[in-house]
Amino acid sequence: MKKVIKKMALVALTIGCLSVANAQKIAHISLDSLVNLMPETKTAKDLAQNYLKDLEKTVSTMSSEYETKLNAYQQDAATMSDLVRKTKEEELIGMQKRIEDFRMQAQQDYQRKSAELTAPIMDKAKKGIEAVAKEGGYKYVLDTSAGNVLYSEPSEDILMQVKKKLDAMPAAAIPGANGTTGGVKPPKGGTAPAPKGK
Repeated sequence: MKKVIKKMALVALTIGCLSVANAQKIAHISLDSLVNLMPETKTAKDLAQNYLKDLEKTVSTMSSEYETKLNAYQQDAATMSDLVRKTKEEELIGMQKRIEDFRMQAQQDYQRKSAELTAPIMDKAKKGIEAVAKEGGYKYVLDTSAGNVLYSEPSEDILMQVKKKLDAMPAAAIPGANGTTGGVKPPKGGTAPAPKGK
């Protein structure tokens, strides 16, 4: 009799687990692989490369101009007056700084442009994932390339409920947070207990 009850309990547990598993369909996809398969990605990469080449061409032009002026300065430095030498040195230092600033700004600008070009591709990929998830009845779609949840069914946001609950609880005792009482919170309406030995 006990064996029959154990078997029935095991069957009931298995059926319960299977129904929960069916209710929580989960899928996965490598978003990186999906994006690489999209034809728009090649177009975006080509545009980004052209943008980068244009920035690099500007840096090259600036560097060539700097090198020309540096060589001229080095050849004529011995015959220059102190004022002219100082002026040329300041000009060269200024040019060098502008080149460095431009390089840093160009790198940031390239990253911004790349993000701008790939944003519509990512949006399209996510819309496709969402459509397939809804059609397949998937509650969650996990990105195996980054470990992110790409889609989940709408659910109730409990942030404010938890915040209200936390407000009703006593404050957390953080060691060293209250220097005047040595981390001891005074009781309501009173003062901190006097230290021992006084």
